[in-house]
Amino acid sequence: MATLHVRNISPALHQRIRKLAMAEDVSLSAEVVALLDGAVRDRGMRRRHKRLLGEIRRRRFKVPEGAPGTLALLREDRSR
Repeated sequence: MATLHVRNISPALHQRIRKLAMAEDVSLSAEVVALLDGAVRDRGMRRRHKRLLGEIRRRRFKVPEGAPGTLALLREDRSR
């Protein structure tokens, strides 16, 4: 298993992580690993969602130039 050393953590952040670990009844290292895992997973999902939304936007129907508007089409249909 790999080792990761993190430096220059503010005392406030260290305390918050320590409280989270105590609430979950796990070690500080286990809590940091869980937080990192969740953050990496969330970032990957955000990237995937962003890519999918881009694909959806590219496939969206665009009204051609000079096409009649919705109201004009409704009026034409009702006049039949």
